[in-house]
Amino acid sequence: MVPEPRCPILVFAKAPVPGLAKTRLIPALGATGAADLQRRLTHAAVRRALDADIGPVQLWCSPDLEHQFFDECREAYPSISLHPQQGADLGTRMAHALQTALATGTSGALLIGTDCPALSPEDLRQGRDALRGGAQVVLSPAEDGGYVLVGVASLGPDSVRRLFDDVPWGTDQVLAITRQRIADNGLRGDELPTRWDIDRHPDLQRLAADPALRGLLHGLWEPCGFPDQGDG
Repeated sequence: MVPEPRCPILVFAKAPVPGLAKTRLIPALGATGAADLQRRLTHAAVRRALDADIGPVQLWCSPDLEHQFFDECREAYPSISLHPQQGADLGTRMAHALQTALATGTSGALLIGTDCPALSPEDLRQGRDALRGGAQVVLSPAEDGGYVLVGVASLGPDSVRRLFDDVPWGTDQVLAITRQRIADNGLRGDELPTRWDIDRHPDLQRLAADPALRGLLHGLWEPCGFPDQGDG
């Protein structure tokens, strides 16, 4: 039997530096707590990517590979590869990472961040299947107007770059602009179900309400009005 083509999963992660990680959550968690949540979210994202079992997992690190946390990831997940993010802005860094993955000859690649613990291994497999089924770009929209997953088929470097150039990252226009870029460039797009990510204080309440995910907040934050989730 011919083996199934593998689809790399690129995980974009920031070093969990107190004061620089998850800054919008610092009022709720404190600088150290926000950094710890970033650490936990990164571990969770890598594990989901490995559990999807659709291809090699690459951890793309910001600002570089020097932070001790990335050494921890290398030891915890010996099958993954680590790479420094390169570029002046998020779009340039994403384009570079995807272009690098596609240059290895793979027929497609997925890129995710660490802020969406609701993104499942099955979602990643569906993203792979969308590319295999003929989509040239696949997105998983985020409720806040961005997206939590982007995948591209074997596009040329210029086509990849045009998807990410001059996008106002961090705004609610990201998804709409990206959809328009896909249409303007005559690409076949597909979308997965919409997911939510962890960015602001109300998202912590939502995370705490999910039995499958609330462990990410253990010891960091207790939601007002929720019963004790202990063993008693």
